[in-house]
Amino acid sequence: METALGRKYAMTAPHRLTALVGRDVLEAGGSAIEAMVAAAASIAVTYPHMNGIGGDAFWLIKRPGQAPIALQGCGGAAALATPEWYTNQGFDQMLPSRGPLAALTVPGALGSWQAALALLGDDARFSLAELLAPAVRQARDGVAMSRNQAQMTADKHGELAEVSGFAPVYLENGAAPAPGALMVQSALADTLEHLGREGIESFYRGDLAATHGAYLEGLGSPLRASDFNASQPHRVTPLEITTSLGTLYNMTPPTQGMASLAILGIFDRLGVEESDGFAHIHGLVEAIKRAYRIRNAELGDPDYMRQAPQSFLTDALLAQLAGEIDMQRALPWPEPERVGDTIWMGAADADGTVVSFIQSVFWEFGSGVICPETGVLFQNRGAGFDLGPGPNQLAPGKRPFHTLNPALAVLKDGRVFSYGTQGGDGQPQTQAAVFTRYAQFGVPLQEAVKRPRWLLGKAWGQDSTTLKLESDFDPDLVAALADAGHNIEMVPACNSLMGHAGAVVLHPDGLVEAATDPRSDGAALAL
Repeated sequence: METALGRKYAMTAPHRLTALVGRDVLEAGGSAIEAMVAAAASIAVTYPHMNGIGGDAFWLIKRPGQAPIALQGCGGAAALATPEWYTNQGFDQMLPSRGPLAALTVPGALGSWQAALALLGDDARFSLAELLAPAVRQARDGVAMSRNQAQMTADKHGELAEVSGFAPVYLENGAAPAPGALMVQSALADTLEHLGREGIESFYRGDLAATHGAYLEGLGSPLRASDFNASQPHRVTPLEITTSLGTLYNMTPPTQGMASLAILGIFDRLGVEESDGFAHIHGLVEAIKRAYRIRNAELGDPDYMRQAPQSFLTDALLAQLAGEIDMQRALPWPEPERVGDTIWMGAADADGTVVSFIQSVFWEFGSGVICPETGVLFQNRGAGFDLGPGPNQLAPGKRPFHTLNPALAVLKDGRVFSYGTQGGDGQPQTQAAVFTRYAQFGVPLQEAVKRPRWLLGKAWGQDSTTLKLESDFDPDLVAALADAGHNIEMVPACNSLMGHAGAVVLHPDGLVEAATDPRSDGAALAL
């Protein structure tokens, strides 16, 4: 698989049908923003175990001659959702992760789509109905279930089979379908069609809000129609750092974007000169540990944090953290991990706009709760709250800590580099691998995504907190890392637990590049 090259546009997505939807919008003269809205709707249909319109989404958008902007589509907790409310439900340490009680935050993804399209004003080429039409067809006619979804359905069957609304949509006679099974989502098709006709406002302050509020209340969820009514997306200034390679941007809290930037800022100061050798992998892993310690102690809803997130990205602090790293020995680990599953997509258009986009329902299939009337699967993002004191303690209207973080960089030579991945705690780690390989060491874009990766901490569904390495790493490198004190665990090559990464690069002369991850079901397209 080679890097996709073009002169007009580029699109990458973790499902090939969705990549084609975005490509078609770009080919018809649409903007990267419009292509991403069409793709966001499509991926909610084709990859529903990882994301959906009942989840959250974040955007970084770089338009020619303008500073990047960030859009946060992350809904807050229900007005009824307090630690006391959950204590009275029998939860005294951790919040529920599946079922109606786990559906406790308002889905913010659709609000972010609306905010992104509003940026276009009169320059929009397509109506919302036209952008959603491909997803409507995919949901109504059905798509072949991906291997990744079939595997995740089988793996999580015991957790989800009895959750309200799940089995009729995603199971066959109560069992997990095989890869390639026809997946029809008629109710979701009707909902997407309704949104195209009535507008996204209907989801928050119209018929759909009333339907979902009544359905969730009937199941015992704390969410009400009034919570949907109060939800709004946020436009924010992204976090940024300047390194020897250029200016790097990422999302503000409640996401872990600060940690992603800190890792790269620390590593930039280590003076590593070779890709994928001991110094590269060891240096990044040690930078990850320092960044995660700050992340775990400090990040949450920014309205509740003790310090401004940009204060953790000063030159002085990054230099101090880099100076603490022993380039021969590993720092003892672990620290608490963050879990989650997601999709990331990137796009660049002929006018020079570049988008980095990420959308999620948190765990695979989120809460598992699906409204039978609308086909909407509700996220379990609220399971990421804490019931005890701290920046991430549950409170009405509060936004939970998010693993989601779209990344974008403007390199010193003028290239605009959009990149990201799914993978919960592994997102900053995979971002660091892809960015340093491509931007720092000159590895071709597709090769930078494809090469073996690692995961420090727990893999999904496992208890081990090892440094997991894909089996196609050089055995001598693996031995050197073990000798330095890393607790190594080998896993199969091209492993989905390492995330589904992708990247798009726009060059100053108009060349565009796109890459997709062979660990996903996706495609990278450029013309």
